[in-house]
Amino acid sequence: MTAPVQTVTPVILSGGSGTRLWPLSRPERPKQFLALTAEETMLQLTLARTATQENYSTPIIVASKAHAALVEAQTGGEELVILEPLPRNTAPAIGLAALAVDDPATVLLVMPSDHVIADVSRFHDAIRKALPLVADGWLVTMGITPEGPATGYGYIALGDALGEGVQRVERFVEKPDRAKAEALLAAGNHVWNAGIFLFRVDAYLAALDRFQPEMLAAVRAASDGAVRTGRWLSPDAAAFAASPSNSIDYAVMEQADRIACVPVDMGWSDVGGWDMLHSIADQDAAGNVSDGSATLIDAHGCLVRSDGPRISIVGLDDIIVVATGNDVVIVPRGQSQLVQKAAESASIRLRAEQAQDGLPPVPAAPVPTD
Repeated sequence: MTAPVQTVTPVILSGGSGTRLWPLSRPERPKQFLALTAEETMLQLTLARTATQENYSTPIIVASKAHAALVEAQTGGEELVILEPLPRNTAPAIGLAALAVDDPATVLLVMPSDHVIADVSRFHDAIRKALPLVADGWLVTMGITPEGPATGYGYIALGDALGEGVQRVERFVEKPDRAKAEALLAAGNHVWNAGIFLFRVDAYLAALDRFQPEMLAAVRAASDGAVRTGRWLSPDAAAFAASPSNSIDYAVMEQADRIACVPVDMGWSDVGGWDMLHSIADQDAAGNVSDGSATLIDAHGCLVRSDGPRISIVGLDDIIVVATGNDVVIVPRGQSQLVQKAAESASIRLRAEQAQDGLPPVPAAPVPTD
């Protein structure tokens, strides 16, 4: 099956405010705005993946209004930026992007802004394989070839082949425990859910209309009431607040009939924590990962990052030390998920200190003007 020439619009979801990489990643500057694996930030690397492709139109970035200044500083100035007035998860965010496109036949390539893809050529090969079905109205997702029984990802069960390198989705599987993850791998035909999607604008809006009519109505009202300032699009806040909050997986993908998946091995990672960053980063002969800020003596398997204090690790193995500003986190490697608890505790302390000092809430960042 040969795909017709289709215009592809990248849609980059940048509304996250994750804390799994705390204290470096914070709600006011989450990981997509950080340079973690290269000189460029995660957002900039995501934009670069489609920058030189033919038949690709100007990207759309969906970001939090609070991060407008960061988007302004890290992008080229041509992208359309939709500023979410409040978080409503991925399904409404993608709806805003779909309604911002004039041609309903346009293909949306939906990508998180904070993932690593080491083999970009395989990424584009997977897109090429998906386009024939996308042209026929299918909703397509990418599935990552599992590297092991991971418990931090959802899985996709694959069915019959639908074309070159594309299979029907039989079902989506919630994040499993260890035993279930091992069983899924042993069964074969299961891939990790990467959260990368391809579909036509009209196919996605039709799916919202069928499965989430209340959401579509709210998102459409927010789009109709949006204010455009140069490349910045600000949806109506009250209308958007009326939308149910739901992910595209639950709202659409797990309910629709014509769902396909392209399995791909492209060096993918969601950089879901310091342990993951250690595993994908360049390591020295002792297995250490450092930004050059540390002295490591008789230390093995450590990760160290600091933008201030000079850190020395002597005679210790498999620990993570991250220091930024007034915050330092130290955690055994293999248990970096505990960092979220430290982030929550730090946030509670900060709010208490601000309340005690009578400080007003931090205002939202202003919308830049062209």
